[in-house]
Amino acid sequence: MSNSPQEKSTVAHGRTVLGNADIDRALTRIAHEILESNKGSEGLVLLGIPRRGYPLAQRLARKIALAEPSVDPDRIVGQLDVTMFRDDLARQPTRAPQRTALPASGIDDKVVVLVDDVLYSGRTIRAALDALVDLGRPRIVRLAVLVDRGHRELPIRADHVGKNLPTSSSERVWVRLTETDGGEEQVSIQGAGPLADAAELPR
Repeated sequence: MSNSPQEKSTVAHGRTVLGNADIDRALTRIAHEILESNKGSEGLVLLGIPRRGYPLAQRLARKIALAEPSVDPDRIVGQLDVTMFRDDLARQPTRAPQRTALPASGIDDKVVVLVDDVLYSGRTIRAALDALVDLGRPRIVRLAVLVDRGHRELPIRADHVGKNLPTSSSERVWVRLTETDGGEEQVSIQGAGPLADAAELPR
């Protein structure tokens, strides 16, 4: 998301549903849910989907390491670009592919948790599953998202959700993180308008 004055003004007039502290609490809860579901950190890999899924995965890895000091957060986190696996490339604004980087241990026979900011149509996650097939064979694949806004077009469900956020299809959900957007962190909703970040189009 760009940081133009016009965009900042537009986002500011949206309805804020999560602030900085809310985002942090949601990630803390998700980190503990991941550990509980996995019965610890053994074989765990977190793969963030650019742009905002990757910093969220890094934060989750650090929170997991706080709960289990034997975990090196840098060794369990990676980034998974799904750009070329999307089925809606012709309808979306052009996206520059991002780097895919897996942990040194790879993903074979691992419990892979895909991490993204907003779950909407499910098409981004479908693309992520296709991308994983090219990289290895995980034992289990789970999904953690900061926000689930509904309106699924594919039978995909998140295992770990920071906040379920009912929305209309005409609304936009904006996620702003320090690592990608600078400034104050927040999740906000606004009505449809001319400003639509590629990351906020159907996912």
